[in-house]
Amino acid sequence: MSSLTHIDKHCLEKIFRMESGYVLNFSDRTFSEFFDQYNVDIYSPKYQASGTSKANTLRAFWELEPDQKVGIVLSGMLDYYEKICNIDDREMDLDRRLLREVRDIIGRLNGQAPIPHSATTEDGFLDREFTVPNLQKLPLDAQVVSIIEARLAEARLALNARAHLSVIFLCGSVLEAVLLGSAQRNPATFNKAIATPKAENGKPKHFHEWSLAQLIDVACEVGVLKIDIKKFSHGLRDFRNYIHPHAQMESGFTPDEHTAKVCFQVLKAALASVAGER
Repeated sequence: MSSLTHIDKHCLEKIFRMESGYVLNFSDRTFSEFFDQYNVDIYSPKYQASGTSKANTLRAFWELEPDQKVGIVLSGMLDYYEKICNIDDREMDLDRRLLREVRDIIGRLNGQAPIPHSATTEDGFLDREFTVPNLQKLPLDAQVVSIIEARLAEARLALNARAHLSVIFLCGSVLEAVLLGSAQRNPATFNKAIATPKAENGKPKHFHEWSLAQLIDVACEVGVLKIDIKKFSHGLRDFRNYIHPHAQMESGFTPDEHTAKVCFQVLKAALASVAGER
């Protein structure tokens, strides 16, 4: 069972709007699909001892499962909460202090120290100093490293030229290549993670079948990425999806210089983390 305290659970119930038996805006289908990502059958009888509502099954889940498994799932749920707020173009419904407390709770479950508040905001993240590490330390073949170097140089040129979407696409491609390389160099570690995506036969999917979201989640779980980098990497991933014009049209959002700078900063921090220089 997890080590969540009574007050921890109160904070989680409040942020996930569980008081009426629901969990955020999940339907029965999407709730099940969300947990499927983590290889959890949330509608299994073992999670229904206290009732079959989504809130009751989530309560049973965090009562029965160990810290790390609960932490990984709740981290993904908090990411989902932030995403739906961004899609609806509105501020977080709940107090920022509560958001910070919940992040600290989840970080503790995952064995991580509390994140300073400044690290969880875009402005605070931009103010921090990150440098591109020695690329030879990345888990990549020499030929791939030369391509990464070229893309980083092109991203800098694009940033200076105010080609904001180009910066985002280049940063997203480099992040995916580096995380894929890390997985390929450490297959046993990546394949044993809780968030490892599974094929229909229950075995881990081949790495080339993993989405960038899955690479980010597992990289954080196994310690390749820090939890603050995970949060911002998912933001970069979302913007990278604007390579599909319809995705950008549906969001109604046009990335600007600030967005491009955040994405480049995310990439530098992720590279440093993967290279062991952070």
